[in-house]
Amino acid sequence: MADEWVIETEGLTRTFKKVTAVNNLTLQIKRGEIFGLVGPDGAGKTTTIRLLAAILDPTGGSAKVDGFDTVAQPEPIKRRIGYMAQRFNLYGDLSVWENLNFFADVFEMTGTERQERIEMLLNFARLTEFRDRHAAHLSGGMQKKLALACTLIHTPDIIYLDEPTTGVDPVSRREFWDILTDLHLQGITLVVSTPYMDEAERCSRVGLMYQGGLVVCDTPEAIKAMTEGELIALWPSDLRRAHDILLGTEGVLEVQTYGDQLRLFARDGDDIMARLQATLTEHNIQLADARRTSPRMEEAFISLIRRQMNEKP
Repeated sequence: MADEWVIETEGLTRTFKKVTAVNNLTLQIKRGEIFGLVGPDGAGKTTTIRLLAAILDPTGGSAKVDGFDTVAQPEPIKRRIGYMAQRFNLYGDLSVWENLNFFADVFEMTGTERQERIEMLLNFARLTEFRDRHAAHLSGGMQKKLALACTLIHTPDIIYLDEPTTGVDPVSRREFWDILTDLHLQGITLVVSTPYMDEAERCSRVGLMYQGGLVVCDTPEAIKAMTEGELIALWPSDLRRAHDILLGTEGVLEVQTYGDQLRLFARDGDDIMARLQATLTEHNIQLADARRTSPRMEEAFISLIRRQMNEKP
């Protein structure tokens, strides 16, 4: 099994003065998978990626990438990885083509291989017709695709992407993930941090992070199955009052608000379904509809975080 892991951490910790950004993180990432680091802002995702990229040194624990220690052997790691930072960090006054050529220079690519690689990446990132446009004049989605193309210039085996679609419109997000899927099919290992739960659904496995720690690590389906109780979606006429009433109802584990509906976790779905109408009618709240449903990643994440917080001493 050890050969299967391309990235391994053991008790990985990083503190900044009095703040612990990553706390005792132990995980393994398989070669060739899309691994998602998922969590809210401040969960420790960016710091974790910078530690795995050998940009930061840990204050505790250790990490290995493709068998190399991030502290003792950073140079072999840097030759094997690509790192796409959260913020756009290319040269806005250079064209798309010039940015790609600059990074080809950085990685000492020459000759026919260099030109073929640049043309291939322009086509791959769907930027061929924009090759002469300054990077600063690209849309947000195009800038992200250019940053990814520059990250791929030296054909890395492992790619770290730190919240790559933050601030990007839905169409560009989908196009970007189509490109990531193509890379995944080529056998490249992708480590993607994201606050978006719908993107977590597209990963092979997901590590849910909260306050610097790893809450759970598994496939999206397995994580969704960890939620306690049965899930019922309902559409009451008064969302706020219904939330407060149902939260205090016997057999209800938790209630989450989602748009114009409530998502209710119950110990016994049959029992709650039988009592819902009467309970709300008693408080002059009409119930338009109620149905059983399956939890989404967002609901699973919120539920798991609440459970962890309740279990703290």
